[in-house]
Amino acid sequence: MRWLETGRHEKPERLVAISSNRMREGILHFGYKAGICLVFAALLPLGAAGAATVAPDSVRMSDGMVEASLSGAPGDPAAGKKWFTGRKLGNCLACHANQDAASQPFHGEIGPALDGVADRYSEAQLRAILVNSKAVFGDATIMPAFYRLLKDQRVRKEFDGKTILSAEQVEDVIAYLMTLKE
Repeated sequence: MRWLETGRHEKPERLVAISSNRMREGILHFGYKAGICLVFAALLPLGAAGAATVAPDSVRMSDGMVEASLSGAPGDPAAGKKWFTGRKLGNCLACHANQDAASQPFHGEIGPALDGVADRYSEAQLRAILVNSKAVFGDATIMPAFYRLLKDQRVRKEFDGKTILSAEQVEDVIAYLMTLKE
């Protein structure tokens, strides 16, 4: 405030008038350009995120592989382990054993053990398996398609038309699986 800087003492009404006038001048001078910059800065991440994510119906699989990242960004192995071991969302341990998650109880034996899975499959192959395992292994597999829309299937109403995992979660699980080497 002006009176603090100059040492002059003015009445409070005058201070309010000075500060509000200066504030208005500053907003008019700085506000237009700053406002435009703020709008672009706020919209940039939304446009980038929306453009990078591949919709479930747009995933391109070729020769049992999905080459392109679903989210447009590398996955986080720590988050992937959380989805992998989580009993509510990924629940991979219900069917697969994994020594890296030995602290978790009740590993499944239906699917193959995933120790060393990164030595057996490429990142693109693992992405295809997670996106739509039936397209890779055939209709006889009981592994669910984690990134396919659940349409007209026998699922609860709130899950109809949704995927089990998001694009980011699939990439996180892949990043975790790629750490599992012999």
